[in-house]
Amino acid sequence: MPQLYFLSILCNGLAGYILFSDNDRDGENSQFSIRSPTFLLVLGIIGAVTGVLKLLSPSIGEGIPILSDLIPAAFGLVAGLMLIFGIYRQDVSSKAGELDRLGVSLLAFRKPIGIALMVCALIHFLFPEALFL
Repeated sequence: MPQLYFLSILCNGLAGYILFSDNDRDGENSQFSIRSPTFLLVLGIIGAVTGVLKLLSPSIGEGIPILSDLIPAAFGLVAGLMLIFGIYRQDVSSKAGELDRLGVSLLAFRKPIGIALMVCALIHFLFPEALFL
């Protein structure tokens, strides 16, 4: 489905940029900021949902749909979880619990996962019918 293909590339690329770039708050006073908690939460939810849907629906003319979308879908799920856990850590005052430990372990690898997301989005864009992308 071309809509999921486009959403996967867009969400993975944008989430990769957000995770890779520094966490500075330059533009926080403007009306729209790429770092606003609302935008990050929506992007995280859309990325995770797109990752699940890409596993469930076949891609553009592929013979083996699960293999061609496995890596972008997995990266979409991870990016969605990382963005959601980042918002959770900023907004929730309690810093204890299993959920927080999982978030801390995921957020420790922000920059490498951000680079991998951007590379995966670029390769998925350039080679839509590759077997493992």
